[in-house]
Amino acid sequence: MRLPPRILSILQLAAIGMAMAAIFVVDTGTRYEVAAAVFYAIVILIATPALGRSGLTVLTVACIGLTVSSFWLTPHGDFHAGLINTGISIAAIVMTAYLVIRMEAARTAADLAQAQLMRMARVKNLEGLTTSIAHEVNQPLAAIVTSGHACQRWLAQAPPNLDKARQALARILDDADRASSIIVRVRSLTKGEPAHKSAFDFNPAILEVLALAQAEIERNGIVLMADLAPDLPHAHADRVQIQQVVGNLVLNAIEAMATQPAHSRVLRVSSGVSDGGTLALAVADTGVGFPPEMAERLFEAFWTTKPHGIGVGLSISRAIIEANGGQMEAHPHAGGGAVVRFTVPSILQETPS
Repeated sequence: MRLPPRILSILQLAAIGMAMAAIFVVDTGTRYEVAAAVFYAIVILIATPALGRSGLTVLTVACIGLTVSSFWLTPHGDFHAGLINTGISIAAIVMTAYLVIRMEAARTAADLAQAQLMRMARVKNLEGLTTSIAHEVNQPLAAIVTSGHACQRWLAQAPPNLDKARQALARILDDADRASSIIVRVRSLTKGEPAHKSAFDFNPAILEVLALAQAEIERNGIVLMADLAPDLPHAHADRVQIQQVVGNLVLNAIEAMATQPAHSRVLRVSSGVSDGGTLALAVADTGVGFPPEMAERLFEAFWTTKPHGIGVGLSISRAIIEANGGQMEAHPHAGGGAVVRFTVPSILQETPS
């Protein structure tokens, strides 16, 4: 039998109170050297679904108060060690509460953005703008969720790994900035505005995207083979847009191999210099592939070979590459699967002879 929401909330609050009381008793009854108060951070994590932002703030203050009270009531041990442990415990509690509140705010903002996009799509299809934004922003949002879960795991350790948690939070902020940049770029693209070209190191930009996709690659049991040619000239293009295209191609390749046997899933990413001095990148997979006569149709808007696809990723990617002065093509892979290849200008081509 499913309990009414009010009864369930009361039971959750009672469980939270009992957990806090148990931690307080243990922290007070043990020596100063035992930092039992750090487990209040876990209580905050567990209580997050049941409490709002104000409730979490009150809970955090209560945990800090109990930690300080335990310190003064502890009867024995090294006083200086207890002082240090109390400071560490309070820092862990505050950091946990701060990260939880930030993650909840990011999740709420993502839900609101998704709802707004759905409302816009129902009103009218403004040349595919809303679906384009939703498709491209999904990648950094997925990375934000992954980093958020990692942050929770680091904080749930005993004692919490605050350095790893800070790194996860930094990745969350970086991906949020990347999502914002993608929205700006997509809007500029639909308005016909030129790309914001600048010189950048091609291979490191590709490796950044592969690092972001590493968790998804490992989760799908895919072998990644990066064959990046050394000593490439700098690319002259919009770095964010090029990384956006690479991320989309990698995600497409991962999805194409989802139904293949686990032992045959290989993703090969290779870079080099093509004829004419342009920089080239090829993403090859061992997925289901496509007939040669369908190669050009892959880039048509809203045409897709995926059962649940919307067919805008490759269309947007080709438009981005062409806006940056490059070209994109696709063809079946000789050993099965598909290869998508694009070129971008290098800084050497932009330098007058």
